[in-house]
Amino acid sequence: MLVVLLLAVAAVLALLQLWAGGGPSRANMTVLIPEGASLSKAATELEKAGAIRSARQFVLLSKVFGGGAPIKAGEYRVPAGLSQSDLLKTMQGGQTLQRFVRVPEGTPSIIVYETLLKAPQLAGPVAVPDEGSVLPDSYAYNRGDTRQAVLTRMQKAMDDYLAKAWERRKPGIAVRTPREALILASIVEKETGKPEERRTVAAVYSNRLRVGMPLQADPTTIYPVTKGKPLGRRILQSELRAVNPYNTYAMTGLPVGPIANPGKESIDAVLDPAQSSALYFVADGTGGHVFADTLEQHNANVQKWYARRRERGEM
Repeated sequence: MLVVLLLAVAAVLALLQLWAGGGPSRANMTVLIPEGASLSKAATELEKAGAIRSARQFVLLSKVFGGGAPIKAGEYRVPAGLSQSDLLKTMQGGQTLQRFVRVPEGTPSIIVYETLLKAPQLAGPVAVPDEGSVLPDSYAYNRGDTRQAVLTRMQKAMDDYLAKAWERRKPGIAVRTPREALILASIVEKETGKPEERRTVAAVYSNRLRVGMPLQADPTTIYPVTKGKPLGRRILQSELRAVNPYNTYAMTGLPVGPIANPGKESIDAVLDPAQSSALYFVADGTGGHVFADTLEQHNANVQKWYARRRERGEM
């Protein structure tokens, strides 16, 4: 009797070792479990990939030791040597491999489109989204998701954030609608790379809107030429004089639409600009800007900027 008991214990221990011991894979891999797959079908896919030694054994041990929770479809990352026990837990928990599409603040829609086309394992066609309709962020997706589905999430995120931001806007701001806020935020986004300047840049453009001054924002001149991509050269005088719905050197008021996809901070800056009477700003040579209330002050700042550029051999 004791011998039988010892043999039974030994058998259980051997099964536990098979279940919890290291798996056969010698390298990290990914395995796709199709939608609606049974445990048996999943085991077959895992055996084909080399993540387990035997599909039949995996199913049997799963039923004995793995509990009754169902597995979930998706793409799974299987580290080298992952045990059958941990593999089942991963699939029962739906811990699928996450891929990401990143949209930095100020990305134009043509580049959002190109990024979606290049994203690995996304499926299906997608059109260039409307400018300003995408909220910059990192978006997770799974293998086989459609590009359109990811874009729809990006656009819903923008709609939701803009609506909430508009509700908490500061009274008396220069923009009258969420659409105008989005347009001005896209200009602010392209005009400064320093987060601490956003609210002051927003104040300058808000002040100009109030007094009917042209915004004279270089990015609005570039946008009709490149659709938001880098110009790669200096702006031509003919481009500054060009009459079109975007060029704020040749018109007063806001452009007809956004010139990029602005981030949350730029939207917030437009809806709560700094307390400032500044109407002008010019680069300071450090990536930031010097602000001025009067044209006289601004011209002096411009001359200082030119002097720095001459010192660097840029002029």
